[in-house]
Amino acid sequence: MVAMQLGRFGLTVDPEGFGSAGQLEQLGFTTLWIVGGQLDRLERLADLIRATERAVVGSAIIPPDVFDAASVTALFHRVEAVAPGRLLVGLGSPHSERPLAALGDYVDRLDGADHPIPAHRRILAAFGPRALDVARDRFAGAMPALLVPDYVASARQRLGPDRILSVGLYAVLDRDADAARATARQPLTFLCGLPAYVKSLLRQGFTDDDITSLSDGLIDTLVARGGPDDVAERARQLHAAGADHVHLTVLHDADQPAGLAAARALAPALGLLD
Repeated sequence: MVAMQLGRFGLTVDPEGFGSAGQLEQLGFTTLWIVGGQLDRLERLADLIRATERAVVGSAIIPPDVFDAASVTALFHRVEAVAPGRLLVGLGSPHSERPLAALGDYVDRLDGADHPIPAHRRILAAFGPRALDVARDRFAGAMPALLVPDYVASARQRLGPDRILSVGLYAVLDRDADAARATARQPLTFLCGLPAYVKSLLRQGFTDDDITSLSDGLIDTLVARGGPDDVAERARQLHAAGADHVHLTVLHDADQPAGLAAARALAPALGLLD
């Protein structure tokens, strides 16, 4: 299996920011991601491909409960026909009593299509050991998020050296700790209610109270905040622990940098303009 080359750093792009996606490429962000909450239709991925020239475009994630395997396969091959080698299909696990079994059935349908999606062109939002095994065996690798460096290291060991480990990092470009935490708590309120994230956080040593209250300690450990250099240092720590790629999602309120302005601030700190 020949892994896709994602580069060291990627960035989430909201649909309203597609018009500036070409400038993100020029800044050195080699992979651009659409997160699940923004993926109201699969064609968003094709839209971002059309808005760019060379960046890899990834989904983080396509929820199997929303989009069936046939629709995902059809989209992949429509995009591949006009922009070969640029779409990375990121999947989550179904919400069911036996999510890994349901995921296995879904991947069987991907593999059983007349024109399958190759394993090296798909990646799994995997957190626990068994899910990481599936990511290793049936995908190009894993794309977990909200991880401490020690857990990144254990995920790398589980995946082995020849699988992609793309780690999602939320960031707030604000040196005011209280303001940054308030911004970070908005998406984490939802994520920390999902079983896969709860189990992952417990494995990493957070308590039930940390998770339910979104404690300052949890936020400060998992979300990068401060200036561009502070965020870049957190991203480098994940690389040092074993990540191939760090996927940054810049959170913001009305006053905090976002979109292209945030990317312009981060690119030199990440060494993308060297």
